[in-house]
Amino acid sequence: MVQAVLDDYRTAPISDAERVLFEYLDQIIENSSRIQFADVERVRQSGWSDEAIYDAIMVCALFHYFNKWIDATGVSDLPAAAYEQSGQRMAQLGYTRDPSH
Repeated sequence: MVQAVLDDYRTAPISDAERVLFEYLDQIIENSSRIQFADVERVRQSGWSDEAIYDAIMVCALFHYFNKWIDATGVSDLPAAAYEQSGQRMAQLGYTRDPSH
């Protein structure tokens, strides 16, 4: 399902509420200055809480920022093994590197 969403959320096997949220996030990426109250209200009406909308906006905006920063600075991606190791560490310890926290 993740690959289907990455390929095209419009045709992916997701709920209507998820599709509305992705459409909204697409608006943010493409032209955030044209977002209007009605756009946010449509997301609310599809069942998303204000907190969930806020979280989605934050994640979208931060990833967009970091992707632009990485592209502009030439920072290289990690190898797949590093992501695997990081994922295993986070699954066991959470986001902290110190297991005592």
